[in-house]
Amino acid sequence: MIRVVVVDDHDVVRKGVISYLMTEPDLEIVGEASSGNDGAKIVIEKKPDVVLMDLIMENGTGIEATRQIMNTLPECKVIILTSYYDDEQVFPALEAGAFSYMLKTSSADEIATAIKKAYKGETVIEPKVANKMMTSFRSQNSKPHEELTEREMEVLLCIGDGLTNQEIGDKLFIGIKTVKTHVSNVLGKLAVHDRTQAAVYAHKNGLFRK
Repeated sequence: MIRVVVVDDHDVVRKGVISYLMTEPDLEIVGEASSGNDGAKIVIEKKPDVVLMDLIMENGTGIEATRQIMNTLPECKVIILTSYYDDEQVFPALEAGAFSYMLKTSSADEIATAIKKAYKGETVIEPKVANKMMTSFRSQNSKPHEELTEREMEVLLCIGDGLTNQEIGDKLFIGIKTVKTHVSNVLGKLAVHDRTQAAVYAHKNGLFRK
């Protein structure tokens, strides 16, 4: 039997999920709670295999409860079951130790399947959440300077060398107005606010002239 605790402050949702899960022969509901604080206490007391955890609740959020549970019962699998999939909820929940992340639009059968998979060590991530994770991963691993044109890279290197707009223009044989346009494009693509930050970026990324 897979021992399960359900934590959700919406009584109708919580009772509905529990009613369905009780029809599954290999699932046993060993506790329920309507707040994050109570949820963490019950989980730590009952030591279930899997927890269905809502996120936005009074008296302790699902993120706080998940963190408490992971600190005490790291082997427990917490499945987030929520209506929210914005960055402010998804990443903190995963960082807190959530094993899977599902939305309340999931069917009862999908929830039951996710519980059984979690018990086996298989993660289930809602597609919308997975897309956010991939986008964030690509962003963290991207190099903004790779988006610069050849001319913009030349301008960035000149900035890294501490050259003024006039000196950049003289070096690259382009007008001041064109230099200013390139500098503006460089700052925008690197998401920095001024030339100093651009120069620091160039040096940190090994783009400075040897």
